[in-house]
Amino acid sequence: MIRENLNEFFNDTKRVGPFLGIDLGEKRVGLSISDRTQSIASNYATLQKKKFSVFSFDLKSIIDKEFVCGIVIGLPLNMDGSEGPKCQSARDFAKNFSNIVDLPITFWDERLTTVAAERSLLLADLSRKKRRQVIDSVAAVLILQNLLDRLKNMDRRTPVN
Repeated sequence: MIRENLNEFFNDTKRVGPFLGIDLGEKRVGLSISDRTQSIASNYATLQKKKFSVFSFDLKSIIDKEFVCGIVIGLPLNMDGSEGPKCQSARDFAKNFSNIVDLPITFWDERLTTVAAERSLLLADLSRKKRRQVIDSVAAVLILQNLLDRLKNMDRRTPVN
């Protein structure tokens, strides 16, 4: 179930368990996972982009193995806040994947997360090849951590209007 409203997503994920963050790159998909208390995001994996049926099977296996209770997908908005073809691709992926998993899925504005990930990897003095291999998962960590930080400031008892 896709939840555009963060309050709805928040209320649908009350139980303790990790969230999965997804950064849909052009060639690779970065994954991050939170701890069970939904406080800290960590790098999980970088997967090569494949056919949807194969990729969704791999992703569902990870979700089942890690007992994931919510998914956040990076929404690549344009700098002016408008949505382009990459946003539509992320929305299409979420819609198709929501038919496979019975978990709340939401989006997080991922503008500049790849830039921030690149800067942190440069500071860590990683080679260009190594940066290319991990940048999507680092971006996924930033997406998920931003969502977790926002959720910390929400009161779980707040009713959804």
